[in-house]
Amino acid sequence: MTDASPSSDAVGNVALVEQFWAALARRDFDEVGAFMAPRGHYVDVPIMEVDEGAFGPEETAARLRLGLGPLLAYELHDGPIVASGDLVITEHAETWTWEEGVSVRLPFTSVQEVRDGQVHRWWDYLDLSTLMNAAPAWWVEAIAGGYK
Repeated sequence: MTDASPSSDAVGNVALVEQFWAALARRDFDEVGAFMAPRGHYVDVPIMEVDEGAFGPEETAARLRLGLGPLLAYELHDGPIVASGDLVITEHAETWTWEEGVSVRLPFTSVQEVRDGQVHRWWDYLDLSTLMNAAPAWWVEAIAGGYK
């Protein structure tokens, strides 16, 4: 019989990811960026090619600021977290509110690779049509302009 208890690395990685999500819930984009390794890679998978995205703390913070900064309100809804070795997988939802009466609850699955106390890879998976069907035109235009 094998021991099914998580390794101390996995437990530490989950704790780091929980702090990461707490910072995002506060929309503290610089703090979220600080969790990233110098070449840590952040990608919204349905939106861009996997060789694109943000690299490192500053680009990660800037990308988050572009998408979430203009929102009137943002709420993160915790979900289950599973860890195996360096990988931490989180299922959660986020409620994005652009203006009164214009909001959406987006389900996410996030895969993060954590090594030496830093996030080396953060890939978010979401249903792009759910987001785009709810987003106002002004926000879509601002995002498109910033992703060039």
